Amino acid sequence: MVKIFSPDIEPSKNGRGRKWLKFAAAVCVIAGLTAMWKFTPLAHWLEPELVTRWARQFGNRPWAPLLVMAAYTPACIVMFPRPVITLFAVVAFGPWLGFAYAMIGIEVAAWLTYVAGQRLSRDAVRRVAGRNFTKIIEVMRQRGLIAMTALRLVPLAPFSVEGVVAGAVRIKLWHFMVGTAIGVLPGTLAATILSDQLQAAMKDPGEVNYWLVGGALLLMAAATWYVRRWLINSSGHSNSEHELKRARTA
Repeated sequence: MVKIFSPDIEPSKNGRGRKWLKFAAAVCVIAGLTAMWKFTPLAHWLEPELVTRWARQFGNRPWAPLLVMAAYTPACIVMFPRPVITLFAVVAFGPWLGFAYAMIGIEVAAWLTYVAGQRLSRDAVRRVAGRNFTKIIEVMRQRGLIAMTALRLVPLAPFSVEGVVAGAVRIKLWHFMVGTAIGVLPGTLAATILSDQLQAAMKDPGEVNYWLVGGALLLMAAATWYVRRWLINSSGHSNSEHELKRARTA
């Protein structure tokens, strides 16, 4: 059994270097966009009140919820950040409906990737998953529903890749869907709360509930820590059982 997050599969120095380069590039992009917003006419079109008004007008359209929910599928394929769509959904429909539409959209996107994995050949799935293929399969075959939940909380690969592999290895559909729902719940809930508070800050900074924001971030951190610990302990326990069986048969 592969030890998830054990030293033998930790990122290499080159991998860490690439991550730092990506981080630096992201910082540069954010700084560039901030400068464009501050020093160009773009600021006039991106005023918080104007963006909020436009989003709410969009939310009043009868087809708007379907479009927002459908947006999560292409987003997971191109790895567009889901919290951005959730932010828009919360502004357009309010926190409760925004959260509901986000969860439905994520579940639909997950199901479509699962179906794609069922129809692709094993070689095609291996090419899609890349070097994470074996690790994902090992985790999925450990505990079914619990493992799927863990993968969504602490992903080993992009969202769509995990769905494709799950479909290819024929993990039970209800395990996959329920595990996905539970796994993405803390992150989606945190994104909803943060989006709602960001919207409140645009109106009046004094309306921001910092306890609520802190609680959302703490929830995400606690869930990630617990699942990471479970993966490490589960992998170590599986390895011990395997070695004990080998000793008995020797």
